[in-house]
Amino acid sequence: MSRINPFYGQLPPAFFFTRLNDAVAAYVAAHPDQRLLRLGVGDVTGPLAPPVIEALRRAVSEQGKAATFHGYLPEVGLDCMRTAVAAYYARFGVNLSPEEIFVSSGAADDLGAVGNLFSSDARVLVVEPAYPAYVDTSRMAGREIVHLCGTQQNGFLPLPEAHPDADLVYLCSPNNPTGTAYTRSQLQQWVDWANERQAVIVFDAAYEAFIQDGDVPHSIYELPGAKDCAIEICSLSKTAGFTGMRLGYTVVPKALVRDGFSLRDMWTQDRTTRTNGVSYVLQRAGEAALSPAGLRYSRESIAVYQENGRILSEALRAAGLWFTGGRNAPYLWLPCLGGQSGWAFFEQLLGQAQIVVTPGEGFGEVGTGYVRLSCFGSRGDTEEAARRLLTVL
Repeated sequence: MSRINPFYGQLPPAFFFTRLNDAVAAYVAAHPDQRLLRLGVGDVTGPLAPPVIEALRRAVSEQGKAATFHGYLPEVGLDCMRTAVAAYYARFGVNLSPEEIFVSSGAADDLGAVGNLFSSDARVLVVEPAYPAYVDTSRMAGREIVHLCGTQQNGFLPLPEAHPDADLVYLCSPNNPTGTAYTRSQLQQWVDWANERQAVIVFDAAYEAFIQDGDVPHSIYELPGAKDCAIEICSLSKTAGFTGMRLGYTVVPKALVRDGFSLRDMWTQDRTTRTNGVSYVLQRAGEAALSPAGLRYSRESIAVYQENGRILSEALRAAGLWFTGGRNAPYLWLPCLGGQSGWAFFEQLLGQAQIVVTPGEGFGEVGTGYVRLSCFGSRGDTEEAARRLLTVL
């Protein structure tokens, strides 16, 4: 008799983005003459940097010659890529050993897999609204989940004060979907809380490259005590436009020990058991993306998205609307007009202004009544979207 994991039955139906895409497709079919402006998807639109393209070509050429061909690689990542990531962190004053850095095929993979380090009865705290994988992967493992809700009253930046204990905490700052970001003093409260309770923070830093405010840390390891309690997961998807390339990294400090176990050693065992690592070609591209020349090109692309955030923010202010984000992250988060659901407001904006946004219901129950706007578009489309928004708002 099969013993199937029953916790998959607790997952919500996988219909949210299907419903979203179907609604957009139906509108396009019924209005083929209308030009949609897509502020919903959180995907980059700019091309890869020239140094990355050159590194890809060079690495592919190497793979075509016996003398420079590479087969299986270290599952934890090439030394050159791990060293490049360590040098990138040094820009923020964070000293990491390459042995604490693990190359991955993107942040999403490791955000789900990191739960392997914890028992099935570990208690998980998720700060919401949040990337759905935090909750769904915990459900798959049958873990108890505690939801800490962000609200307009706390600026969608809830703090751990007076909260029950948890073993594992998911934090994302700058946040997807709200665009908010914890200041150093606020994030320090989470670090102190975790160390006091011997909890572990899984810190999603996917959007750190968009930070503009000096009081917002790029890495949790900029804070005292963080190496004793935090695993940081990031990727080059938004930093260098690698959404279609799939390359990221996870940092597990040597100082992170729980119940006598080194989580760095555990993660090494997990990765060498469950994966065969990331391809040589992609890691060489990642090394180039983190080079001074690669980062210079990436900053130019990110500046376009940041300016898009400013343009959309000005439109929302002109309409007198409360919102978060648009500065330290490529998202804006706002309540729906007239107390509508996110879906109803999505349909209104689609029908009246031909603008596609993401209903907040996709990020947990606390997202009901909100929508997310993405800044990942062209300048012209963003300016047109801002004009159209003002006709509705």
